[in-house]
Amino acid sequence: MTSSAKPFTVHVPDAELELLRKKLDLARFPDELDGAGWEYGAPLADIKRLTAYWRDSFDWRKAEKAMNEIPQFTTDIEVDGFGTLNIHFAHQRSKVENAIPLLFVHGWPGHFLEVRKLLPLLTSDSPDHPSFHVVSPSLPGYGFSEAPTKPGFAGYQYAEVLNKLMLSLGYDEYVYQGGDWGHILGVYVANRYGHKHLKAWLYRPPTLFTHPLIFLEMLTMPFNKRLADAFTAIKKFPKKHGGFVFLQATVPQTIGYSLTDSPVGLLAWIYEKLHEVVDNYPWTDDEVLEWISIYWFSRAGPTATARMYYEMTGGHKHDVFEGTKWTSVPFGACHFPREPPRVPKSWAHMVGKVVFESEHDAGGHFAAVEQPEKLAGDLYKMFGKGGPAYGVVSGKDGY
Repeated sequence: MTSSAKPFTVHVPDAELELLRKKLDLARFPDELDGAGWEYGAPLADIKRLTAYWRDSFDWRKAEKAMNEIPQFTTDIEVDGFGTLNIHFAHQRSKVENAIPLLFVHGWPGHFLEVRKLLPLLTSDSPDHPSFHVVSPSLPGYGFSEAPTKPGFAGYQYAEVLNKLMLSLGYDEYVYQGGDWGHILGVYVANRYGHKHLKAWLYRPPTLFTHPLIFLEMLTMPFNKRLADAFTAIKKFPKKHGGFVFLQATVPQTIGYSLTDSPVGLLAWIYEKLHEVVDNYPWTDDEVLEWISIYWFSRAGPTATARMYYEMTGGHKHDVFEGTKWTSVPFGACHFPREPPRVPKSWAHMVGKVVFESEHDAGGHFAAVEQPEKLAGDLYKMFGKGGPAYGVVSGKDGY
């Protein structure tokens, strides 16, 4: 590790904890229609229960202590046209000398700690599977990373940060795993810094001109139940659950006042997403509140994370892949049944050169949290001996 990286310890000042308690104590709740359940959003009973637990019982200091068992650091990274950003990251090295450097990238409403359950699996020493040096950054504006202060910080700027972080740690070659924004940013990393190797699920609507074979497959939908079911789910998801995307991609500053000033508002905004995108994962109240607290106590505040949707879409004027293209970087895709929206497997080929695919019977959007063994197993198979991406990092095969 270079001397510019400094050890980091999570520690929220007592005054911030006291302010949070006061705000929770003064919370004012909306009414709710009889029998509404989840149909109108996060249920009132759930939010009241979580608010009371957050105020009276949740132990942030205990959560901090557990977080700090993971080695964490910050380092300054110069971003062309945007100055220097201080970036926070977890970095767990394996004892295996030839371990594979792995960049793990989260999305929204995720954070760097999604990697926690994967760390013992990926860094372990075994003759049966490869081992990895794992780097899990807080994206700029998330968690304990500094946020950009100028407009226009989008895909290639995030890619620059991620690539420079790995280079600063001495990892001239590395592999990549990402979910949500993490997989989208992987496309930018591959476009600008390939051939680096990423493993991600990704969806991009085909057209006759960009992906003729896949477009022709869509024409078979009336006769192809599997494809028809998948496409129905794709169309349904944004209608029912995509409101947050439109708001954050068009008026992030407006919604930001509520997310930044009201811990209950932030709780409800993110808790609803945690519920909707998992495969019956049994969230505990402690898990939920640790998750929300990372956003509440974040260095830049929650508005910075919402703003990412605006920058990545030009204010909802173009798709998130603007300026990228298909690359020949070896690419793996793992499919979990409750990933919203679930797209046809064939669409993975629009991202890049698919060398590995897996199909799982359980799991959703937060695979690293819900099904860490399955996700780790995919990494073992893709990068292990006999796998399609074995030995892609020079001199580091994981054994």
